[in-house]
Amino acid sequence: MQKLLSSRLLSKNLKIKIYRTIILPVVLYGCETWSLTLQEERKLRVFEKMVFRRIFGPRRDKVMGEWRRLHNVELNDLYSSPNIVRVIKLRRMRWAGHVARMGEVTGVYRVLVGKPEGKRQLGRPRHRRVDNIRMDLQEVGCGYMDWIGLAQDTDRWWMLVSAEMNIRVP
Repeated sequence: MQKLLSSRLLSKNLKIKIYRTIILPVVLYGCETWSLTLQEERKLRVFEKMVFRRIFGPRRDKVMGEWRRLHNVELNDLYSSPNIVRVIKLRRMRWAGHVARMGEVTGVYRVLVGKPEGKRQLGRPRHRRVDNIRMDLQEVGCGYMDWIGLAQDTDRWWMLVSAEMNIRVP
């Protein structure tokens, strides 16, 4: 896809549509169940900026007259949709609300909120899906609430999910 995204024959709007319809779904396949670390989030942001730099190309500096790469702020201005990490968090919260409304009898619910049996490994405990949902809710300001009870009210849960989408990530 690199040659296609850096081609001068295609318009920028068409390249963005290719990114949204072909590249992004492949990258985000199954992201609802991911437990991302900060390093993985950074790698996803770097990948996204790399694709945008390929789409929008270099710019000619007006003062020096030389070609330069676009800065992150300029890329954010050119592509106004939410970044890839924000999309992952949105999808993760939507999926968690859906699973919470399924009820305790389903296997998916037990996998989401259940605790593994047996001894844990040495070292720091790994992040669970529930921990990521709680961290996402803390960003919105509802971190200490019972998220499963909150998800039962669909309208209120969707307000939280839309608030999650509007938070800016540096």
